Amino acid sequence: MAFEELLEDPVIQTYLHELVGPHGMPVAAAPPDGEVTDEELAEDLDLELNDVRRALFILYENDLATYRRLRDEDSGWLTYLWTFEYDQIPEQLEEEMHKLLKALEERRAYERNNEFYLCEGEGVRYEFSEAMDFGFECPDGSEMEPMDNDHLIEAMDRRIAELRSELNVELEA
Repeated sequence: MAFEELLEDPVIQTYLHELVGPHGMPVAAAPPDGEVTDEELAEDLDLELNDVRRALFILYENDLATYRRLRDEDSGWLTYLWTFEYDQIPEQLEEEMHKLLKALEERRAYERNNEFYLCEGEGVRYEFSEAMDFGFECPDGSEMEPMDNDHLIEAMDRRIAELRSELNVELEA
């Protein structure tokens, strides 16, 4: 996928927005060619320097930007020259999808393997052992109701199937 196509992809735009937030999005969405300083970016994008630095650091932490330092011989000041490295975004997104799949599968197993009781007035859900500890009575004195979480499990099953299909992952035996 070409660099320009990457930045036009709504999934990638959402990914970048989730990483850097609204204040950092101008930095992430319009990376210049070659090296640039944080001060140049702040000036070019008319942003606060701290917002630019925060976005650059987040991109760096996620392997989407690199830098090299130059020391001014006269003043001793360090200048950071930043380069954007967006080539790995598709692989990073796939890795995030695998993490999500694993988390959903674990949560589905938890939902399937436990029985829950609900205090409707509070909107609080308790596992069977917790409900038993309370004598199946809510803190407000009302009776806990058994909770049917089949709809939640079914929604997770659908999302897991979608993710498996997107990732071309087979069901485990």
